[in-house]
Amino acid sequence: MKLSLVQRLLLIEIFFSGVWTQETPGPMSLECLGNLLRITLSAEYFEDKYLSLFVVDQSGTAWGIDEAMAAQCGYTVTHTTSRSIEFRASALSCHSYLEKDVFTVTIQIKASHAPDMSNATTHLESASCHHGLWSPRELMCESNYMEVSVRREVPQAIKDFVQDQPEDWTPVFPEAKAEEASIWQIVLHQPEEKRALLVGNAWSAGYGLNTTDSRVLLRVPYTAAQVQLVEDQGITFSVLRSSTFYKYQWVILMVDTAVACPVDGVDYTNKTITWTVPKYIPPLSAGVTSFKDVLVEAGVDLLKLSAKEMASRKYVLLNELKAITMKIPIGAKGGYYKTSVSNGQLGVKYTINLFLEHQWEDNKWRRTKHTIIREIETPFEQAEVAITNNLNLSERLMAVTVGTFLPDVELVNLTIEGVPVAVPEAVQHGYLIHRARYANGSKAYVIEVPLDVPSIKKEYMREDMRAYTLNVTLTFITYPSSETFVVPVTALSAVKDAVLPSARGFCDGRKLHLIITHGNVDQNWLPFVSDWHLTQEAAQKYNYILRDNGTHLAISVPFLSPHVSYEGFHTSAIKASFYLTLKDGITLAQRRDFSVSCIFSPSELIQCLPNGTVIITAIKLVGGEDLDMSLLVLRDRQCKPSLVTENTATFKFNVNTCGTSRKFNSTAMTYENEILYSRPGNDTPIYQLKFLCSYGVKQTVDVQYESKKNPPPSIKPEFGCLVLSLKLFKEKSYSEPYQESEYPVVKYLREALYFEVELLQPKDARLDLNLDDCWVTNSQSQDSLPQWHILIHGCENNKASYRTVFHKVNYSLRVKFPQHLKRFEVRMFTFFQGTSLLQEQLYFHCSVVVCNTKQQPLDGFCAGGGLQH
Repeated sequence: MKLSLVQRLLLIEIFFSGVWTQETPGPMSLECLGNLLRITLSAEYFEDKYLSLFVVDQSGTAWGIDEAMAAQCGYTVTHTTSRSIEFRASALSCHSYLEKDVFTVTIQIKASHAPDMSNATTHLESASCHHGLWSPRELMCESNYMEVSVRREVPQAIKDFVQDQPEDWTPVFPEAKAEEASIWQIVLHQPEEKRALLVGNAWSAGYGLNTTDSRVLLRVPYTAAQVQLVEDQGITFSVLRSSTFYKYQWVILMVDTAVACPVDGVDYTNKTITWTVPKYIPPLSAGVTSFKDVLVEAGVDLLKLSAKEMASRKYVLLNELKAITMKIPIGAKGGYYKTSVSNGQLGVKYTINLFLEHQWEDNKWRRTKHTIIREIETPFEQAEVAITNNLNLSERLMAVTVGTFLPDVELVNLTIEGVPVAVPEAVQHGYLIHRARYANGSKAYVIEVPLDVPSIKKEYMREDMRAYTLNVTLTFITYPSSETFVVPVTALSAVKDAVLPSARGFCDGRKLHLIITHGNVDQNWLPFVSDWHLTQEAAQKYNYILRDNGTHLAISVPFLSPHVSYEGFHTSAIKASFYLTLKDGITLAQRRDFSVSCIFSPSELIQCLPNGTVIITAIKLVGGEDLDMSLLVLRDRQCKPSLVTENTATFKFNVNTCGTSRKFNSTAMTYENEILYSRPGNDTPIYQLKFLCSYGVKQTVDVQYESKKNPPPSIKPEFGCLVLSLKLFKEKSYSEPYQESEYPVVKYLREALYFEVELLQPKDARLDLNLDDCWVTNSQSQDSLPQWHILIHGCENNKASYRTVFHKVNYSLRVKFPQHLKRFEVRMFTFFQGTSLLQEQLYFHCSVVVCNTKQQPLDGFCAGGGLQH
């Protein structure tokens, strides 16, 4: 419930239960409680509204209630535990109407959804209560003011006096009132001096003064400057000593209007509240020589409790010789716990609204009734917030329960990835928030978050496990105190849904190819060859081809490369292997190892040129890591390699040099040599590689080449439905596609077109979408001529005016399966048919290949697989 800026209300939490309720139609209930009227405004009706409260006097004038006016005029405004607003009015309040033993109070409530109170709804309610018999002196200690009313008595001699001349007060005492009975002035008894205030000045100072036919009233706010703090019997009282002068006919009468209210006397030990009130309060007992208890009653929320009711609640009321003591177990019925915040920490306090009524007789006042209303609040006790994580695997939801909390706590916002988000807006970030209510009035908040939202951190753990971590900070507010506190929530769930990257490898005549299909855990994994990070720049340095299209990482390595290992060397075969490791991009922990191995012919190592030049490459075999390739020689040990790498040594020489031998036969001339390696001081070679080159003698060789057509592809019949889409987007972010109503789209030369091809159905993570051909026509028919090719077998058309650019597809809230999408950018170019420039509408078409991720096609794509984009 919100408070209007027009009138700021005094808000104190209080709990009550009624004794006598006057049912009224509308959003209010009324209770008559002796000399008090209580009106409760329904929280259900006034929830989330700004309120202004007024009291209406007999002339119909509405007086706005604020803190100062309430304390001066006998009104109290508080909040209850149910967040309703409670309004209490004294029988002798400023604007009440008294007639015999009945007092009537009229209030006006304005409620609006706007702070400026525009379009406010007005509610008017009038209530009448019997105030009962008055004691000669009555004192009331309310939460925001002290009140004393005494019987106005006139001596018999004055009553019988008959005045023979009209009275003329005005020339003598201009301040005196002309009414039959009116207050003239009040004298405050200060320790240093006595200070007299006329009625007008007293009202300006915040005091409430009034007379009725039978009583004189003084009301004092606790905050008044002349209020003193006096200690008696170890308990502090707020005290005002005063005498009030009022006019009766031609005389001035004086009454003692001293008032005192205890402000402490509360102790908290052994989980018990002990409230002590002395019986003999000096400011109220001045001149008293005899004292007799008449009645001691107590209760909760202005409701008197019988001895039996107190016993059932384990309350104790002790009427001792010098003091009255109440003992209340902390947590007992009648009180309530409320949320409190101290230094940002959440805690609770137990609050109970006690009241005590003490009546006594003495020789001065005959009978005095002293009523004390006291809200007691226990010290702050820190509370822990329970956080429970429940994973719903079938719905892929992380459901976190936070709480329980008392009814006075509300969740107002969430901080997601450092950004505060109001509760109603959290659904836009994928967060669903439910409030769970329990029978005892407490509540908890349940936050449901899909595992796939970007704000949930996903981290690979082991094997097929992924860790999902939710980090969100919740901000709560307490009502009506408006204190805030935060609860950091960190929830961790382990789910068996990790898809690890897989690989396939193959070789062609002179290269090894390794193609890695991305999983859902390797977004931040980096390719390494041993301890060498394989970047695009590093790959170019060694003439490697490295491509990543978002769903696949492909690398092609020449047979003779520094990072290729060789083993199993035979006269007919060499086994070459390339090893790749994926490492965590942050910790560099080793995640997955892949390799491709192929058998190559030794002829790949030797070239016998027609002019007699021989080029031969020696390779370091697995197990010969300590071999220094620069120390290799030919038979003529002066012939050393012309090019040396860590794993290879290349010799270039003529067949007539370096100790090369030759043999003849009728058809060929054969040259032989060998590569040798010996340790220093030992002529026995530990590495020996023999090789030969043969040249035909006067012989012509005819080479016949015949192309062989590939067998037609086999088709396996299956049932199913593939749904594909080709969309044009406005920007590179691929966040806003063109709508049907925006076609045809007008683009100028060199402007970029952003295309997205998507496999819509089926949603199967095992499927992989690959682009085959993309082309442009000037009619809707995909087979019409002319045609301009953008992509050919998944690769850019090298003959096109502008190079096609492929864009990586990342996992996001919209993109659940990145391998189901392909994105590319092409710039507008001029379209000619023959020598004529076409200016017609153009239509774009694409053909795709949908594969099983475990069985990618080996041909039909660029670089032995078409996975470079």
